[in-house]
Amino acid sequence: MLLLPTDFYTAAGAAAVALTVVLMAVLPERAMSRIFAPLPLPLVRPPRGRAPQITSLLSALLFLALLWQGALGERDPMENPLTLGVWTAFWIMTVVVQGVVFDIWRWVNPWSGPAAALRGLGLRPVLALPARLGYAPAIATFLGFAGFLMVDPAPADPGRLAWAGGLYWAFTMLATLLFGPRWLRRGEGVTLLMRSYARMSLVARRKGGLALGLSGWRVLRARVPRGGWAVFMLMMLACGSFDGVNETFWWLGVWGINPLEFPGRSAVVAQNLVGLLAANALLIAVFAATVKTGLLLNRSTLGLGPAMRLFAPTVLPIALGYHIAHYYTAFLVEGQYLWAMIEMAFEAGHDHQGHDHHVTTGFFNTTDSMRRIWLTQASAVVLGHVIAVMLAHGVALRVFGTARRALLSQAPLALFMIGYTFFGLWLLASPRGV
Repeated sequence: MLLLPTDFYTAAGAAAVALTVVLMAVLPERAMSRIFAPLPLPLVRPPRGRAPQITSLLSALLFLALLWQGALGERDPMENPLTLGVWTAFWIMTVVVQGVVFDIWRWVNPWSGPAAALRGLGLRPVLALPARLGYAPAIATFLGFAGFLMVDPAPADPGRLAWAGGLYWAFTMLATLLFGPRWLRRGEGVTLLMRSYARMSLVARRKGGLALGLSGWRVLRARVPRGGWAVFMLMMLACGSFDGVNETFWWLGVWGINPLEFPGRSAVVAQNLVGLLAANALLIAVFAATVKTGLLLNRSTLGLGPAMRLFAPTVLPIALGYHIAHYYTAFLVEGQYLWAMIEMAFEAGHDHQGHDHHVTTGFFNTTDSMRRIWLTQASAVVLGHVIAVMLAHGVALRVFGTARRALLSQAPLALFMIGYTFFGLWLLASPRGV
């Protein structure tokens, strides 16, 4: 990235977000509702019946089989189906499909199907999940997941991943049986992340059918999230951002580590844990201050808590855009290993003669290909911020009624999003030492 004119691209990306802010200021109020108005898909009907439960059961069986392979199979992460299945097929590909296309998690959730099957056999929840906990269990389990991804010395090691994944699946399954499906809605962090990203998908259920709209159209139509869920959405952005920060030369320099002589992830476990927690606290505090400043400028009587709940979902496009950008290069490489493994499994199942699968990283060696990669990543970040600005303005119009009041309330938040655009693009261009 260092050979590319990233300063120019960063400035252009931030300018595009700033131009969107100006456009929202002069756009007629009715235009916002038209922009995010979904189109019904009358010829496509959502599946009914127990199909999602069946696919969820199959997903659970597949995951358990992958855990077996992780514990007893190849030690090379790029040769073990568990590592590729969790970090490539799920964390990169499934999350992107969930946020961009449709709610795929409803079909592949590895707990909902087994729990439903056990309920069908007469097993019933024995405990009530206390309402006063809110979404605190989901926040805790998501931080555990993020901590393993960013803090653990070797999250890609098949053996470590098998133990961590097996314990997490068993714990969630037990909690779901004890507390019922409510645990998956309020206690399980990955499921809540997927429910949050479902608000960004292009295709979603509406009035008994399916509808297609601009990314984020459901944010303006879904129920306002409760306080804990709103905080969780901000944490999605904070964790995603720190997932890039903790790899940069800058972060290692903060702790006095020479990135060219990086001693390994085991040397920065405590530092990354502190950084992860600090990143979440800092982003929530900055976002709260931004929203509060907008309320003061607007002389609004709306409280900070309700305002945070209203505007927190508008950061989802930023979190999704950065997720796509951050993992794009990993997908280009690891996706080849995953595809090769699928092909070999298919060939073995059909008793065909296997052959070597060539995996290339040559696209990292030319300026033209690196420019295309960078522009793809930058486009995901900038587009996420543009949609976020539009959604925030739409929410403000709905809450404050007039364009003038909406603009006053959004001025600090707009500056926050423009600044975060600079930050996100800087993060993509920064040299990495991990």
